[in-house]
Amino acid sequence: MAITTASTSLFAADMEEARHKWGWLLALGIGLIVLGIIATYAAVATTVATVLFFGAILLVEGIFEIVGGIRNHRYGGFWLHLASGILGIVCGILILLAPVASALALTVVFAAFFLVGGFYKIFASASIRLPGWGWSLFSGALDVVLGLMLLTRWPFSGLWFIGLAVGITLIFQGWAWVMLATLLHRTETPVATPA
Repeated sequence: MAITTASTSLFAADMEEARHKWGWLLALGIGLIVLGIIATYAAVATTVATVLFFGAILLVEGIFEIVGGIRNHRYGGFWLHLASGILGIVCGILILLAPVASALALTVVFAAFFLVGGFYKIFASASIRLPGWGWSLFSGALDVVLGLMLLTRWPFSGLWFIGLAVGITLIFQGWAWVMLATLLHRTETPVATPA
């Protein structure tokens, strides 16, 4: 009970602090929306930038994996860390050297993911028929359509899909922050802590 009361008090204090800083949250949300709009309109550039960032992350992760494996070799798993690190470095370098080809390959992977996941949702929801199964069926159908669109428009879809997905994600994240900021601003009284 004491832990619940303490965690509730901490949550209330955090909410009160966030309520006073709602303007910063609003600015963050607006900034993310603007970035999302720019990313959506410059989808090809955003795709290349995202793929380059992903390649750099893989390269750095591979280096850290090898260093961590060497430093902790006496705890076991050295060869696994070494193999994982080498794989990360090789993949990172390949992506950095050929970002457009990497974007095209990743788009095929995304298309396959949407197709397999979509067909699974369709068959699972139609056979199990839990409450609301129609929504799952609809979601699966949308996934299949998206996967087919990516494949039928490939290789051109590989140039814009990742950038468009990043832009849309930024817009929705920004909108969520704007909604939270306006909710906090409209809250007149601080969140009450239970007695």
